[in-house]
Amino acid sequence: MSQANTNPIIVGLDIGTTKIAAIAGRKNEFGKLEILGFGKASSNNSVQHGQVLNIENAVKAINEAMQNCRQSNPNLDIREVYVGIAGHHIKSLQTRGDLVRQNTDDLITYEDISQLIADQRKTYIPAGDQIIDVIPQEFSVDNYDHIGNPVGYSGVKVGANFHIITGDKVAIKNITRAVNNSSLAIKDIVLQPLASADAVMCDYDLEAGVAILDIGGGTSDLAVFHDGILRHTAVIPFGGENITNDIKVGLGVLKSQAEAMKIQFGSASSQNAKSNAIITIPGIRNTAAKQVSVKTLAQIIESRMGEILDFVVFHLKQVGMDHRMLNGGIILTGGGSQLKHLIQLTEFNTGMSARVGLPIEHLASGYIDELTKPMYATCIGLILKGYDDFEKNKKQFEVKNTDVSVPEIFTKPEVEQPADEEEVPQGKGRGRNNGKSIWDRMRDSLLEIFKEDDDPYLN
Repeated sequence: MSQANTNPIIVGLDIGTTKIAAIAGRKNEFGKLEILGFGKASSNNSVQHGQVLNIENAVKAINEAMQNCRQSNPNLDIREVYVGIAGHHIKSLQTRGDLVRQNTDDLITYEDISQLIADQRKTYIPAGDQIIDVIPQEFSVDNYDHIGNPVGYSGVKVGANFHIITGDKVAIKNITRAVNNSSLAIKDIVLQPLASADAVMCDYDLEAGVAILDIGGGTSDLAVFHDGILRHTAVIPFGGENITNDIKVGLGVLKSQAEAMKIQFGSASSQNAKSNAIITIPGIRNTAAKQVSVKTLAQIIESRMGEILDFVVFHLKQVGMDHRMLNGGIILTGGGSQLKHLIQLTEFNTGMSARVGLPIEHLASGYIDELTKPMYATCIGLILKGYDDFEKNKKQFEVKNTDVSVPEIFTKPEVEQPADEEEVPQGKGRGRNNGKSIWDRMRDSLLEIFKEDDDPYLN
């Protein structure tokens, strides 16, 4: 009989402008995430540009998403969540901190580093703001700089450069109130682009240097990494909702019609759009139907996406990052990253390579395509943040529901294996792998995702 999984179940809650999503996950014995519960709901006009404005509607939407998550796996007992945060109010600053140690005969410990980080939370910030996260970039011990992890070093003074992320107190309080009124406790609040980056990046990306662009409904969030260090974060005040509104105003249609056209026929490149293709939009209350050119639709989308990418170029220049520094290019994620021809537009406007980042880097294999879409990168990243906290301080996590298993509705059906091929176990409850290596399985999974004919977003 297999041993029960003693890792905690961690839930990520993404409160976005257009949707609220909740995913429950747990690491298996191979260190990969198994999805144990999934639910989503419309934000119900409670969130604008990443900020919770209507708390009552937000509570209803969160409850609906959590109810759907629990229904997907009735054995789940969810009481605490990791919550993502974004919005125009998010700001960041760079600081420097040093700690003079009393017991210099002892080696530097995690407690020393924790104290150094805690001291940075006393940094002066404008009234009305609140520190969300303090992220060390690189450490120094005495006269030695550029140290990744000083634990185990010997020295008198340990210091570090820090990236401090702040947000508006009222905006943070609104998120907290909405979640708490949904009978949930917040384990931590995490900046959304950092959560998304965790989900779609690997060690090679960190080494090469990348910019993560998470295109959400109300905002587009940027995180820049170089030499394995977070160098810059920014919130761009435009997202998928702005594109939808541009289509609504530019073509004189309803918002629901604009959203449908964007999803089914939208393209981020007017050059690649068919000039002779026409969309017929039904009239309202017996009025005449309206005809719209696919190329005109693409021109509207391209204009707004170009504006978002101009912001990206501006921020990269601000921190001195270009294609020579970021060899990994730009990773696009979030729901807006699924627009057709967005990769081509990004590469043309920025002069850097680009790709769509799917949250499959840390997932166990075999899940349905819905859970591997870039719009759920934030939720997956929030679970990873929870496990990072768990590995640092296991005492703060209650391990329960060890008998909860992966629901069959989340996994792809097994393919019968020919009799002359050897069966190789793939892991607990994961089916057969047909004798393929993990790299072959990853390749097949990617090909399956990108060749789907019924998903109009992906290139």
